[in-house]
Amino acid sequence: MSAAPRRRKLADADYRRLAEFRYLLRHFLIFSEDAAEEAGLTAQQHQALLAIKGFGNDRPMTTGDLAERLGIRHHSAVGLIDRLLSKSLVKRKTGAEDRRQVLLMLTPKAEAILAGLSAAHRDELHRLAPLLQTLLKHFKAEK
Repeated sequence: MSAAPRRRKLADADYRRLAEFRYLLRHFLIFSEDAAEEAGLTAQQHQALLAIKGFGNDRPMTTGDLAERLGIRHHSAVGLIDRLLSKSLVKRKTGAEDRRQVLLMLTPKAEAILAGLSAAHRDELHRLAPLLQTLLKHFKAEK
């Protein structure tokens, strides 16, 4: 039986770093929500488009994959997909091998919106990267 690892007592500097890290993450999320809204999307719709585009597997994303990636229930993913369909941002396709499977693809309209949002997000991450790297370096050094 192995002993639980000892935890070092937190210093005031640890609390400051954790608070700063949380602040930077929240700042990025607020930036992301505002950018999505300016593009006519909810934050969740933007996340769904990004999840579909960035899925990267050798097959299209399914409704179940989307639910897992977004941390939502299957029926919530179905509703989200319905809203994206109504905005002409995704297409559904029935699986060739398994007709019960619903495959998701972005429309050219979604691709264009996502390209603009992703470029803005990349730029914001470039701006925040030095601050995050400094904080993360302290956490790594404390191990």
